[in-house]
Amino acid sequence: MRKFAYVATIFTFALLTSLASAQQGDAMFGFGTLLAAGSSNSTCTVFSSTCVGAEKGGLYTTISGDVVFRRRIGFNMEANWRTKQGLDDANGGQLYRPLLFDFNGLYQPRLGKKLGADVMAGIGWQSTRFYAYNYSTNCLVFGSCYTSSDHFLVHFGGGLRYYVWGHLFVRPEAHYYHINNNTDVFSNTNVVRVGASIGYMIGPD
Repeated sequence: MRKFAYVATIFTFALLTSLASAQQGDAMFGFGTLLAAGSSNSTCTVFSSTCVGAEKGGLYTTISGDVVFRRRIGFNMEANWRTKQGLDDANGGQLYRPLLFDFNGLYQPRLGKKLGADVMAGIGWQSTRFYAYNYSTNCLVFGSCYTSSDHFLVHFGGGLRYYVWGHLFVRPEAHYYHINNNTDVFSNTNVVRVGASIGYMIGPD
């Protein structure tokens, strides 16, 4: 998770810097799951201990934030990771965890006093980690021994936010990812993430 912490730190700094000239900022936290969309093969193109079938299911944790400028246009960053490691029984109990990061252009219209929308599109990457607990005692103790498979992705997403109290809102959402060359790890290159976030708006109403 060190890479994630580094990315989150950089984004937080950029977010705070941008807020000086932005009309609004938002911080969000949520959960969701992945659905397989447009599976390209029934099995991975490379069969190995790091080839774990369809990329779907599991509980995913999400943190995200954005800054919005005039004309309701801004930018957004999201990080999503499988909360509990996946287990592939077909390959001797291989443990794995996908992490998805994306950076987006954002359009955020207000639809009413308590209703708004987020529409975003951008690029990012997926890092799938394969854990080797069965090879080293240190891996079991510290949970730090893994290999990673990284892929570029394209992202489209959106959500509908409802302000439940002041600047506090909830946002049901759906996101589509096309993950380039993902079939060396999973049997699909396209996934859909559905879920909901709770967030807080920083700025004027």
